[in-house]
Amino acid sequence: MYEPIRTKSVHRMAGTADFPHRSREEELDIQLAGHLAALLAVTDELRGSEPSAELDVAAERLTGQVTRLRGGRTPVRAPVTATTAPSGQIVALHERAHALAGRALVVAASRADTAAAILAAERMDAHTAAAETHALTSH
Repeated sequence: MYEPIRTKSVHRMAGTADFPHRSREEELDIQLAGHLAALLAVTDELRGSEPSAELDVAAERLTGQVTRLRGGRTPVRAPVTATTAPSGQIVALHERAHALAGRALVVAASRADTAAAILAAERMDAHTAAAETHALTSH
């Protein structure tokens, strides 16, 4: 009734030597570095809108973690330029940063990366507080 499958399954082909392989830990490192790099980009954008020493320190710590996870390759960063953003846009940036930090925290916890998990949790707290402050002052 059905024609038999004549080609090997994709899963069986995975054993061939020309197929790239990464361990689960390597995949999680790549994922975590991506989330932290995205968080760094939003942090840099916030630094342009509301410069602060706290955001500068956070950006440096994020850069260090991304560099570590990428085997010494530093993340590409756009220069921070001073901009004036409405409070609603700043709140949205803090909310986006909070979401990215949350994603990073989940991946860091799954790979048992304590340093990245602590940094992500700290960033979540900081962005929650900042978003609440901006939301209160804009009303």
